Amino acid sequence: MTVMQNMWAGPVLEPRRFGLLLVAFSAVLWSTAGYFTRAVPIEFAALLFWRGLFGAATSFLFVLATERRRTLRAFLGIGRVGFAFCLLSGCGMACFVASLTLTSVAHVSIIYAAVPFVAAGLAWLAMRERASPAVLVASLVALAGVAVTVVGSSGEGSLLGDALALAMTVIVAAFTVLRRRFPEVPLAPAASISALLPALTVLPFVTAWPVDGREFALLAAFGITNMGLALLCFTIGAKLIPAAQTGLVSALETPLAPLWVWLAFGETPREATLIGGAIVLVAVFANVVWENRGESHGR
Repeated sequence: MTVMQNMWAGPVLEPRRFGLLLVAFSAVLWSTAGYFTRAVPIEFAALLFWRGLFGAATSFLFVLATERRRTLRAFLGIGRVGFAFCLLSGCGMACFVASLTLTSVAHVSIIYAAVPFVAAGLAWLAMRERASPAVLVASLVALAGVAVTVVGSSGEGSLLGDALALAMTVIVAAFTVLRRRFPEVPLAPAASISALLPALTVLPFVTAWPVDGREFALLAAFGITNMGLALLCFTIGAKLIPAAQTGLVSALETPLAPLWVWLAFGETPREATLIGGAIVLVAVFANVVWENRGESHGR
């Protein structure tokens, strides 16, 4: 592991388990996006700007703390692959926030649950990386949960919002495979640029600004946790585990995102959405337990 990974992992966790933990934590952080988009009634461009700005600042401070005098060199060292990584991530962020403003949180989360299948396919095409039987079985179970939700909750979302969520899903899958294929790309500098690009892109279109301290605090929390910390955890974790498993563990966001919105704002998902989300959650946890069991027996 790199110096930054060692700082986070410590002497206790093995790389694979550390990767699982980081990706799972990033999924929990990303699941709060629906809450923040509902909590701050501000236009899409402003949401994306502040989320990206605070997210970029969080990643930059991490780079500054770990690289110090080598900070500029770290940013210049991302190269062409790192820039492609930034573009993919930035586009995915824009689609993610836009979809949350146009359709239900439940629908965005459910569509995102297709990431394991897309990531597995792209990983096989790009690297001939085959998913383990356990991941494939868990992915099929998760797909069944998605099917239950989609079939039983028609009318909850909007066509444009669902299309943006689908685009975000494909982009995240490509992002995951790229992270796995080129693990040498500096992690935190690329994450910082990824967050800053969409913020700068939408800045000319921002017409509304926070009206009080509460709104500003919520926007700051949105960027720091849901953008900065989540992307750092994901980019480090995705390097340590297979692409298909990264996508599968990320599907933890599926049942959690509607839960936070329901608890805070009473945006109640339909019964089929709750059942489908529970199936996805069981598939993810069962896969993680099985994979760790296999590792323990292999020692």
